[in-house]
Amino acid sequence: MLKRLRASVLLLLVSLAGIAAAQAIDPLPFRDHAEELRFQHLTSELRCLVCQDENLADSNADFARDLRHKVFELMQQGQSDAQIKQYLVDRYSDFVLYDPPVNHRTWLLWFGPLLILIAGALVVANTIRKRSRSGAPAAAAPTENGDDW
Repeated sequence: MLKRLRASVLLLLVSLAGIAAAQAIDPLPFRDHAEELRFQHLTSELRCLVCQDENLADSNADFARDLRHKVFELMQQGQSDAQIKQYLVDRYSDFVLYDPPVNHRTWLLWFGPLLILIAGALVVANTIRKRSRSGAPAAAAPTENGDDW
């Protein structure tokens, strides 16, 4: 009886794993291998807006799947990579691009870390300068019996 139960549970787990794998596969009818490579390259340059740290090619989110289908549809309509990217930027802003352009909307994204680093360096330099002007506190003098405590 126990062997049958184990076998049934194992069969159920294998079936569920197969169903999950089948749902993860998102086959698209590419005309040729070059079109498939173009699609893979293009979706690797676009950000999943749900996951935010994954590109469209790697994301399993439903929204990413929908965007992959939209990219495929636009490719089938004969649009170039630049036109497809522009379509997505018009709908979702520059954030959809993994490598957004430097412009007035993204300058803080590009230069913000450098500005924070410079501001931190100025704070440290100012603190050091103030301490050196006021005179550093003297080190604790050893006691008469030679103990440093």
